[in-house]
Amino acid sequence: MDERIVLIGAGSAVFTRGLVADLIRRARPCELALVDIEPEALEVAERLTRKMIAARSAPIRLTASTDRREVLAGATAVICTIAVGRRRAWEQDVFVPRHHGIYQPVGDTVGPGGSSRALRMVPAMVAIAADVLDLAPAALLFNYGNPMAPVCRAIRKATGAEVIGLCHGVPGVARYLAEALGAAPERLDYTAVGMNHLTWFTEVRLDGTDAMARLREVARARRDPAAEDHPFSWRLLERFGAFPAVLDRHVCEFFPQFFARGEYHGRTLGVDAFRFEDTIARGDRGYERMRADAFSPEPLDGRYLDRIGGEHEQVVEILDALRAGSGACYSANLPNAGQVPNLPADAILECPAIACRSGLRPLVLGPLPAGLAGTLATRLQWVETIVEAAMEGSRDKFVQALVLDGAAGSLETAERLADDLLAAQAAHLPQFRGI
Repeated sequence: MDERIVLIGAGSAVFTRGLVADLIRRARPCELALVDIEPEALEVAERLTRKMIAARSAPIRLTASTDRREVLAGATAVICTIAVGRRRAWEQDVFVPRHHGIYQPVGDTVGPGGSSRALRMVPAMVAIAADVLDLAPAALLFNYGNPMAPVCRAIRKATGAEVIGLCHGVPGVARYLAEALGAAPERLDYTAVGMNHLTWFTEVRLDGTDAMARLREVARARRDPAAEDHPFSWRLLERFGAFPAVLDRHVCEFFPQFFARGEYHGRTLGVDAFRFEDTIARGDRGYERMRADAFSPEPLDGRYLDRIGGEHEQVVEILDALRAGSGACYSANLPNAGQVPNLPADAILECPAIACRSGLRPLVLGPLPAGLAGTLATRLQWVETIVEAAMEGSRDKFVQALVLDGAAGSLETAERLADDLLAAQAAHLPQFRGI
């Protein structure tokens, strides 16, 4: 069967470039439909993709549309990479909380930024899932958009669509741990379970032998924050006996009680530690380079066809593994169907799952130690609360979510922060108009 892939959010040009390069290397006929609601971003993605396809005479049939319903019929796989409001809205998720003394290095998963982003993303992704069920009910549906857990939970709760959430964080941290052990990544086996961007490596084996004791030795050797790039994550390994993905830049946001006013080993989170403005600037520069290349009469640099790292990394491999029922194991965001019995049923967990023809099926792992379960329990209830706030347009539940998150120092701060974020993002929050 030839795949008919619909990429929604194709204006995320880096993801599109990586996906197309992987499809070209796959060297099998397929159809690819690019969708983005912004015509200019769509044109950049389409021009780049056509140049890439032509450079290798790849058997990829390409279409593009600003209306997903025009291209969804007959899709076999739908991949969503949307970011409602793009980088300009993301900036406000981080800059508005700074006015309230809350500093975030990322602001797309938890914290006030993750809560704010969820209000924009949840209704949009639920609407996409409903269209997929209507026009391509047999299609596999993949989500890459953050915040991962609220988006996937909302889709399943509101529509029943069996969305698969994917992120390259866990395999990336596995490579990081292999490097820390002085080993090639393929020698490492592991079990990692949790919530996206706080996923705990509870088991790590090197050549089949338990390597957790060796990792604790590494942690003890890396206690000096001036010499180590992710000191908090290594400290958590010492205290909890498990290593958190995906390293300090994300993990710190799950523990705001330890980083009052962003203090991080003499620096400030998002300011001079994991500087947020640099992240935004890199994205803007990258898009402008791709825009220039898309409209240039010159052929693309050959590096466009190289395999690159990024969120797209495994989706083509996973798609093929599902079609073949290969039994390969991947990290995926799926509902808790008993794989971790001491976490809430149906909560979206990032966990190992086996590729079967019927889908990705999570492995049964057993209960987590109480301490690890405790780091996730309130967060999973935050997910339920922010999903309800987003779907209902409820200011009260948005405030509740900010309180559960823990970054706001008081109820009054949570209330003021909610109002300021709602005002800053009003153009993207029609469900809150009139409150």
